[in-house]
Amino acid sequence: MVILRTILTILYVIDCIALLVVVLMQEGKQQGLGAITGMADTYWSKNKGRSAEGTLIMMTKLMAVVFVVLSIVLNLNF
Repeated sequence: MVILRTILTILYVIDCIALLVVVLMQEGKQQGLGAITGMADTYWSKNKGRSAEGTLIMMTKLMAVVFVVLSIVLNLNF
């Protein structure tokens, strides 16, 4: 059990660092006054899932789920 806990702790630390890097790589969500008039609907905002920003968002969600699951597992007393 000690080896499994050590492996999970190493994965947890790697996930924390990767999550931090991915969140810092994302663009800001400020849209300014363009959001009021509808000018914020550009090609890139509509097709965000296929862009690099969409990939970063998907990776953030995946790593956040892994972070929460590993946090729960590592807090169990086994």
